[in-house]
Amino acid sequence: MKKVLIITYYWPPSGGAGVQRWLKFAKYLPDYGIEPLILTVDPQYASYPQVDKSLEKEIPPNLKIFKTRSFEALRILSGIFGKKSVPYGGFSNVDRRSFFQMLLRFIRGNFFIPDARVGWNRYAEKKAREIMLTHDIDTIITTGPPHSTHLVGLRLKTSLRVKWIADFRDPWTDIYYYSDMLHSPVVKRIDSMKERRVLLEADGVIAINNSVRDLLVSKTGKADTGKFTVITNGFDEEDFEFPAVVSDSFVITYTGTMSGHYHLQVFFRTLSKLVNKYPELNIKFRLAGNISFSIEKVIKKYGLWDSFESLGYVEHEMLAGILKGSTVLLYVFPKTENYKGSSGKLFEYLAARRPIIAIDNIESDAAEIINECEAGICFSPEDKEGLMHYLEHLVAVFNERGVIKAGNGKHMKYSRKNLTAGLSEFLG
Repeated sequence: MKKVLIITYYWPPSGGAGVQRWLKFAKYLPDYGIEPLILTVDPQYASYPQVDKSLEKEIPPNLKIFKTRSFEALRILSGIFGKKSVPYGGFSNVDRRSFFQMLLRFIRGNFFIPDARVGWNRYAEKKAREIMLTHDIDTIITTGPPHSTHLVGLRLKTSLRVKWIADFRDPWTDIYYYSDMLHSPVVKRIDSMKERRVLLEADGVIAINNSVRDLLVSKTGKADTGKFTVITNGFDEEDFEFPAVVSDSFVITYTGTMSGHYHLQVFFRTLSKLVNKYPELNIKFRLAGNISFSIEKVIKKYGLWDSFESLGYVEHEMLAGILKGSTVLLYVFPKTENYKGSSGKLFEYLAARRPIIAIDNIESDAAEIINECEAGICFSPEDKEGLMHYLEHLVAVFNERGVIKAGNGKHMKYSRKNLTAGLSEFLG
């Protein structure tokens, strides 16, 4: 059986979509004749934005996992200034008017390149060499963010001449919160040079969606793009086997981080009108994840605080039930100039088979997938008329049927097992 070393900072008990991506690939790769080995950071030394111990139950029992220590800048900053002071999750916990927060962002953006988890690299590289020698491995995969992990792959590729695949779960220098890092012009150039070298030297590059792939290809300056491929995030069918507990209320659910980068004024203004027009429905807006101060203010501004239910971070094993127990699912993506991608939550939304309201660029990858699967409608952030019309349509269907099912079955192409088949082909 072919062996592949996967180098990933995020691994259970860390939470989040980035963990699930390679946890699920590791689960299904043996079905395609590939044995994955995992190299990650020891949780005692890691700085995770979220912890989800339920994901530890999903680790295959025979999977070989190797852990190392790390030097964590964020742990040091947390110790000095307090954990709540350290930015995380698209800076959803940051008050941008605070000079103290600006100082922390400047330190993080200019003294730790390309990111604050670069302190893991020397430990990861040393351990990777040992694992490759002991287990006779000639193929490695690095996954980012943190994109500093790709620099481990670059060094191993240069020194050992191994086959190296770089997996991009998000853009690097085009991520929507990149400007919040307050990089100096010199640091920006250094960061871009590191990014371009990774893209040029890797034997293969996996992008999370078409937009990320196109962005990355454009940075190489080369016409030959054969080594770039797209393998999206997905959903695990086994996570959605249990029946839903459906509420009698009309519940709109959003999962993940909701930061100030999201343009939601029109959505919440429209939702406020809906709540006032249909008081008998007891309409609820439910958030399972983190929310920024600025979004909380918008919710209060439109008189929705009594209709707002914040669950905080929800362990993944509970998430499918929450999604399936919802009436409608809200998908939001931040406005960016060069990037029209999609986030991982979309695929679990599809699996829940509930109608999706997407607030995004109507030409985005997410909009295309939602249309393909007939799973809902994507609206531009300013489309108040279209949004209100669709919400009222959903209310009418809810009053008639109760549970609203959405989708045409095409979402199955995004199952984790099907996606792993594509990964195995790319690995060769």
